[in-house]
Amino acid sequence: MDQGVLELVKNAYDADATTCTVTLHDIETSGGKIEIVDDGSGMTAEDIVDGWLVLGASEKEKLTTTPVLKRVPTGSKGLGRLACLRMGTKVTLVSRPASKPDKQYSLVIDWNEFDTVKTVESVELDIQESKRGDRVVNGTRITVENLRKPVPRPDVEKLARALILLADPFSDSANAFRPTLSASEFKDLGKLVEKRYFEDSDYRIVGTVRAGVPSAKITDWKGNELYEAALTDIAQKKKRPSQRYGCPDASFELWVFKLRAEEFITRGFKLTDLRTWLKLFGGVHVYLNDVRVPPYGNAGNDWLDMNLLRIKSPEERPGTHNSIGRVRVDDGSSLKQKTDRSGFIETEAFTELRGFAQDVLAWAGRKRLAEAEVRRASERVEAPKAAKKSKKQLDEALKKLPKAQRAVVENAIAGWQRSKDKEVDTLKKEVDLYRTLSTAGITAATFAHESSGTSFKALTFALNSIESRGRKDLGQAAYDKRLADPVDVARRATKSLGVLGTATLKLLESNKRRVIRVDVHASIKSVIGFFAAFVEGRDVVLSADYAKTAPFLRGTEASIESIVTNLLNNSLTALESSSKKDRKIDIATRVDSKAMEIEVMDSGPGIAGIDVVDIWLPGYTTKKGGTGLGLTIVRDAAKDLGGTVSVEDKGTLGGATFRVKLPILGA
Repeated sequence: MDQGVLELVKNAYDADATTCTVTLHDIETSGGKIEIVDDGSGMTAEDIVDGWLVLGASEKEKLTTTPVLKRVPTGSKGLGRLACLRMGTKVTLVSRPASKPDKQYSLVIDWNEFDTVKTVESVELDIQESKRGDRVVNGTRITVENLRKPVPRPDVEKLARALILLADPFSDSANAFRPTLSASEFKDLGKLVEKRYFEDSDYRIVGTVRAGVPSAKITDWKGNELYEAALTDIAQKKKRPSQRYGCPDASFELWVFKLRAEEFITRGFKLTDLRTWLKLFGGVHVYLNDVRVPPYGNAGNDWLDMNLLRIKSPEERPGTHNSIGRVRVDDGSSLKQKTDRSGFIETEAFTELRGFAQDVLAWAGRKRLAEAEVRRASERVEAPKAAKKSKKQLDEALKKLPKAQRAVVENAIAGWQRSKDKEVDTLKKEVDLYRTLSTAGITAATFAHESSGTSFKALTFALNSIESRGRKDLGQAAYDKRLADPVDVARRATKSLGVLGTATLKLLESNKRRVIRVDVHASIKSVIGFFAAFVEGRDVVLSADYAKTAPFLRGTEASIESIVTNLLNNSLTALESSSKKDRKIDIATRVDSKAMEIEVMDSGPGIAGIDVVDIWLPGYTTKKGGTGLGLTIVRDAAKDLGGTVSVEDKGTLGGATFRVKLPILGA
């Protein structure tokens, strides 16, 4: 639905309209109506016949710019427009052309009468000419009536997003195109289309490239410049710092929001409003001649790898969840769009354009990180001074006490200091532990990202080539005897690695670390899905027995996934060292009114070579090359959720049985 309506709105843009209103009437049930009204230049009868009704080509493709506002036409082929028109049983078009100020033209298409006709061009149409009043403005109104089926909210959300992003929403130009959405059932989405939160950003990253030469700066929310980059600061990845970017002239702007709840207390809207807006419209979008080029910036389309870079250096880098931006290209002659309009062909010019934006992001990240390091260094210097001053004040206060009371207080303070020193020492060890985990996570994420694309495609292509050539050169029988099994093994291994890459990136998604209502069974099933290829490749039978109720708790999906992932990893490791042919891992959940238990057991050799008490300690492992961190994470994650962990070294299946008990909100 959204793409069809969007194509009709693009027609309004090509007609030099400044406003276009999409109104949805009773679309949650069949029989509803969609109306698109614009204030553009309108169409004569000839324009309707030779342009609007023509699919695949039209007269407007001959235009380089529109007559009045000099816009570059979007070049739509009309197929999406036809799909939208067919959503209802009747279409009414009324157009008032600027070239004939006293005339208007109307057309009615009744699909019930011509249901056997495949294309609109084949239908004999009656375009009516009539007079219009003096005050009736130019433009076009299209009404699609009696919708064949309801339009669900997710489709309206897509439409709202497409409308605000179609023509550059970042511009304040008087001639800017401003589509709006009116829907009584979806007033919240209509308001979102009108909202602009750019002035509420914490800072803005701005970059330009002209004749291949880049520049960049960081400004505050008012537009005041904070930092400016030199050429050598931006183009660090170039072989020569002075080397130019081989892309068309472009600008890059990114508005970044820190999303801190305490800063929204005095604002006229809630943090949740901004989060919703960013979820719908966030990301970096591409505009060619002021019109957006999808899919760049769509949900899940992180074409600048912002989230991967954020994983590598999370402190001062923006992600798609907390920023909105654009790359604007005015002359895209060196950029070639795909025939299906799904973005640009990845030529050298496009690769260089993406590289320019990524380099600006990298410079901004380095600059803000350096600023943070200076701030932390200052705090490290000031903290001991403050502590020394406080200690002096405490000593002076103690001197004023009577000797008997002073001794008691001094002993109490000494005991507190010992406890504090022990706590600090423990925290330092935990910091070291989680630095190690962060390093492992960064390495895994980098591997997953790099390998999930080109490398696996190359392996799959090579295996297909081996199979094809082997069957041709050796013959079917010889191929089956000599190469079929090794190729199948390689395919399964490639599939397993691909799943590992996808699973790794899924586990690292930032949204999974937000506190929400967590459906525990759904999280467990998600992890089991990741592991399917691994257990299959190891001849392991993984089964799950869930409680009949659906337990939920307040926490993070990452915590539940960390618990289940590490317990499954632990069982798979145990089964690797087992000589048993019957390899099993069973997961079961049990629920009562206040708590639930997750049980993971396997048919491995059980716990051996290490004391049961020590398995929870970081760094303790019997596996060669193991980190000894998996079960520590299980223990800490369970503790953070208010739960406990326990283990039985020889369980029902013969191997270890781990039990995690968690408090729940309900089931």
